[in-house]
Amino acid sequence: MEKVNNKYKVLFVCLGNICRSPAAQGIFEHFVREGGMQEKIEADSAGTYSGHRGEMPDRRMRTAALYRGFALTHKARPVSGLDFLDFDLIIAMDDQNYEDLMHLAPSVEATHKIRRMSEFLQRKKMSYIPDPYYMGAEGFSLVLDLLEDGCRNLYDIIVKAEFADK
Repeated sequence: MEKVNNKYKVLFVCLGNICRSPAAQGIFEHFVREGGMQEKIEADSAGTYSGHRGEMPDRRMRTAALYRGFALTHKARPVSGLDFLDFDLIIAMDDQNYEDLMHLAPSVEATHKIRRMSEFLQRKKMSYIPDPYYMGAEGFSLVLDLLEDGCRNLYDIIVKAEFADK
């Protein structure tokens, strides 16, 4: 993993950028702050669908996340071609997001930045992060459990690979 800019930058991506990816961003940023790495690591989120542009995260996700101590304040935005230049790592929440990102990537090199969030799960192995939008409260809780696990592991991997002994 190579830093594009002064900071190591991670972009989390789901469909509408109102549930999974802003939750991943908020959780990941919590670990970054907790580790005192705000000057070295940055996160953002985006969606492959632009229909929610400018909206806050889904109220149910904000509520469930806040209950766990994560404030989600991101405003939805679509993925742009510049994201492939600006970010070191682009994390897809499910296979459709992954495929969409692979098609949006401007070069073969850019596709090497795209990874699935499920790769970073350790406690509960799943092949994707489910979309909680139609799942009810249990769905939001499950997604937050998965994202806490995945984001903690992702944070640890980045710190070890990019900042250990430097």
